[in-house]
Amino acid sequence: MKARLKWVDGVCFMGESGSGHAVVMDGAPEGGGRNLGPRPMELLLLGTAGCTSYDVISILKKSRQQVTDCWVEMEAERAETEPKVFTKIHFHFVVTGRDLKPEVVERAIKLSAEKYCSASIMLGKTADISHDFELRAD
Repeated sequence: MKARLKWVDGVCFMGESGSGHAVVMDGAPEGGGRNLGPRPMELLLLGTAGCTSYDVISILKKSRQQVTDCWVEMEAERAETEPKVFTKIHFHFVVTGRDLKPEVVERAIKLSAEKYCSASIMLGKTADISHDFELRAD
């Protein structure tokens, strides 16, 4: 995997993934930024949610669950001192569909957390990670 990051100005950077997609990162005005994009740690959190959601949706589809929507709300805490690593992350999955089985959704989330999601397993080295979910009928 390769990527490239270029400094734009201040604390603004343009990242380009190996697959050719671009993202702007910037800091808050009080840190010298112009608030033109998410902070790098926000992207790390979003990337982790994307990683685990990819797994969960794939597992649910293979389990023949009729999922019509899914999102994850995250809350994270960081250390007070440098390095300000994540110390706690909570993922709340909201899964919508028809005839969803709670035990299948719970299993999909657990498999992602413990076996498949490289990002959350890596962050689990510094953070206590928790998950819960709610089901909504379509």
